[in-house]
Amino acid sequence: MYEWQMQIQRIVDEIDSCIKNQNGEALTLRALSRTLGYSEFYTTRKFKEISGMQFRDYLRRRKLAFALKEVRDGSKSLLNIAVEYGFSSHEAFTRAFKSAYGVTPSEYRRRPRPVVLRTKINPFDRYFLGLGEIGMLKSTEDIKIYFVTIPAHKFLHVKNYESNGYWDFWQKQSLIPGQDCETVCGLLDSIKGKLDDDGGSEVNSGSGQLMAYMNDPDGRLCDWGFPRTECYGVRLPADYRGEVPPQMLMADIPEAEYLVFEHGPFDYEQENRSVEEKIEKAMADFDFSDTGCCFDTSTPGRIIYLYYDPERYCKYVRPVRRVE
Repeated sequence: MYEWQMQIQRIVDEIDSCIKNQNGEALTLRALSRTLGYSEFYTTRKFKEISGMQFRDYLRRRKLAFALKEVRDGSKSLLNIAVEYGFSSHEAFTRAFKSAYGVTPSEYRRRPRPVVLRTKINPFDRYFLGLGEIGMLKSTEDIKIYFVTIPAHKFLHVKNYESNGYWDFWQKQSLIPGQDCETVCGLLDSIKGKLDDDGGSEVNSGSGQLMAYMNDPDGRLCDWGFPRTECYGVRLPADYRGEVPPQMLMADIPEAEYLVFEHGPFDYEQENRSVEEKIEKAMADFDFSDTGCCFDTSTPGRIIYLYYDPERYCKYVRPVRRVE
């Protein structure tokens, strides 16, 4: 099973690459099965066993997810978008789009609203597989520590009062109707204007989604000594007026000072745990002498952001307050 989880991850990554590059010839079950060296029947059976859905259904939903962002953000005609993403006609594209999102492409272009995109599956996600590191490599990047002032913004999110960590968060969220990982990430991925979205049509990649920890009297007592509630969401402009999905919350975050602990790029499979431990130690050992401030662990509503993208960085953005 371990081997096939890696193999299916190869297919998933290749599907996204082919869609982005409009390489239709390589985006067939025959071509992908040949890449793995297995029959089409065996490949589709293992794909469904691991991902929980048929190969053709996943492929169709991923094409629609990429197409939706073209409809939302671009100026191409709907017919051109339909052709680029492999639909036989404008009508076929419209039917598939409405079946998936409950609205036609033209209606969505006129009035974008949150919809559940088919986000990219990650069958080889080490968090969910419960795997540790393969090995320990010494990091080549030190922790960068710096102060920033973050302007006022909004935070659209779901929260869980009982969870403890990323894996446990989504396990508990899966028990709440409409708040499972696929639904929440799909909704957030469809929202335009996210402050941390690096743009482009690379669906569910650098899409501005992040974990956060809110100072909350009703939350769990964390290792840092204050009650917190774990959240997952996106930062939005302070003047955002878009629709808020019914299962989500919108928080107004005022302008404030933060202290950032940032590690550079690292090997996810081999360094993940050691990087986390290194950042945790840097936060615990930080000397606030002569800075005139301290971590803000007493003000309800203050929020810690965790930015996690191994190809770029892992960083905690922690709120601080001035001391007399």
